[in-house]
Amino acid sequence: MRHRLLAVLFAVLCACAAGASAGGSAEPSFDAADIRADIDVLQRAYEALHPGLYRYNTPDTMRGHFATLRAALDGRRTLTETYLALSEFAAKVRCGHTYANFYNQPEPIQSALFEGHNRVPFEFRWLDGRMFVTRDLTGRRLLPRGSEILAINGVKPPDILARLLPIARADGSNDAKRVAQLQVQGDDRYETFDVFLPLYFPQIQTEQRLTLRTPRGAIRTHVVQALSDAQRQSFRRLKADDPTGGFALRFDRRTAVLTMPSWVFYDSDWDWKAFIRRSFEDIERAHATALVIDLRGNEGGVDVGDAILPHLIDAPLTLFDPPRLVRYRRVPEDLAPMLDTWDKSFKDWGDDAQPYDARFYRLLDDQHSAGPRRIEPALPRFRGRVFVLVGATNSSATFQFAQQVQVAGVATLVGQTTGGNQRGINGGAFFFLRLPHTRIEMDLPLISRFPEGNPPDAGIVPDIRVTPTPQDLADGTDVEMAAVRAAIRASR
Repeated sequence: MRHRLLAVLFAVLCACAAGASAGGSAEPSFDAADIRADIDVLQRAYEALHPGLYRYNTPDTMRGHFATLRAALDGRRTLTETYLALSEFAAKVRCGHTYANFYNQPEPIQSALFEGHNRVPFEFRWLDGRMFVTRDLTGRRLLPRGSEILAINGVKPPDILARLLPIARADGSNDAKRVAQLQVQGDDRYETFDVFLPLYFPQIQTEQRLTLRTPRGAIRTHVVQALSDAQRQSFRRLKADDPTGGFALRFDRRTAVLTMPSWVFYDSDWDWKAFIRRSFEDIERAHATALVIDLRGNEGGVDVGDAILPHLIDAPLTLFDPPRLVRYRRVPEDLAPMLDTWDKSFKDWGDDAQPYDARFYRLLDDQHSAGPRRIEPALPRFRGRVFVLVGATNSSATFQFAQQVQVAGVATLVGQTTGGNQRGINGGAFFFLRLPHTRIEMDLPLISRFPEGNPPDAGIVPDIRVTPTPQDLADGTDVEMAAVRAAIRASR
């Protein structure tokens, strides 16, 4: 009921704003004073509650970013202009969990900005700044897999990438995560590329003129119809109503392959822990000699890795995770009404938040401890060789799992450098900050983990690094699995 009331309120607000906008434009717009008030709320909330605000920016730099935001929105602005300016600001925080979250916007904003008939009719990957087709969705077999897109309505893909890269969210200087986020692979309900391409390039809409080079070198031009949002959803690999997150176990001879496209189970009743236990029982019965944990495309979610690790160790494993840090013990009363979340305890940590230094509190864990974590072995124990397939998308819980198994020496990482950042990431708990006048939502992560010393401003480098070539895409070669098979053969 509350969400329906918010939607009605926003619709009324948009209708009033649209009627007052210059030229009678149908797109809602907002008064300068209301936007300024929203920015004041945003700045107060982020400065008071965001633990990573100054990890990759100085306080002076962040004040400059807020000043730039105010200048960009000085005057009446449309919904599109306001959303883009807030998104550009959020990206400057350089935190992979700080953005105007597509999924948390009111339905009228989602409908107005994210659900147009303007999706490119293909899936693709970026290789060295070039756009290569991985799946033709035209229904006419016009775009062979491995074709390079040279232009979309006259706009060259490198120019598109350069324009969109600053809007993509990632931790620190990890641009590989930003590039990966701007691919379309059928993984998400809202693809970042789909959302921002028509907002920044309004000339790319329903009719799209594609110039491409086929894998055989032929240059072709096709005029195609863009996909609607509903059509794009029909092609998704992980369906929105799949409660299992796409978890699957299969066997390739004596190699078990555990596929995990998502670890997002915050609101799920599915017993993923039982699935993991059953999987290791099945692996034992199959007498598998190698295990591949496929985390490609998996940004993170809950700490599923904590249920996997016990089956990979013979003795207790101590994890020296960086401390969990927060900026506050109790949310200021004036901000509380604008902060939604799934756990009311986030608004008042109480004694679970202990003073740490002049800026942070340190969170205690469920055992009321702030020290290292101890992982106990669990049966059945898998004693074969373990490989974890990783890439730039892994940036939250999957980043942490990749780092843990590599440091512990219990698995070999295969693929590309991960997302996330060795200098620290934010997440674990969130507020959904609803700006009171525009109703735009801004994600606000609450917990930071900052390691000691001076680690690199980068993701985790895999033990076996492989990158697909355009020819690999054309041939449909799974280069990560090919590298695993080569490593298994070499160890015999």
